[in-house]
Amino acid sequence: MNKREKEMRTVYEMIHLYCRKNHKEKELCPECLALYEYARMRIEKCPFMETKTFCSQCKVHCYKKDKREQIRKVMRFSGPRMLVYHPVMAICHLYYQIKDSVGS
Repeated sequence: MNKREKEMRTVYEMIHLYCRKNHKEKELCPECLALYEYARMRIEKCPFMETKTFCSQCKVHCYKKDKREQIRKVMRFSGPRMLVYHPVMAICHLYYQIKDSVGS
């Protein structure tokens, strides 16, 4: 799995967790599906994917303001819960975040 695929999978799992807990849907509701499709499009077109760690660390804000607020809300909710629902994914994310901050 390459970096883009990993990032897309992480974003999907975070949005899915948010939707399941807040909208009580087993699959993504239309609003969350639209957010995921938008995020996926941004990840696919990101020119910095090979050099950056995560979107939160990026100096360029490519998300529209409303989508940026939506994804922040999802991340704030799902981030801590990822340790319970997807511990390996969460620990890997933390590892790369720490590695990047030490390397900078």
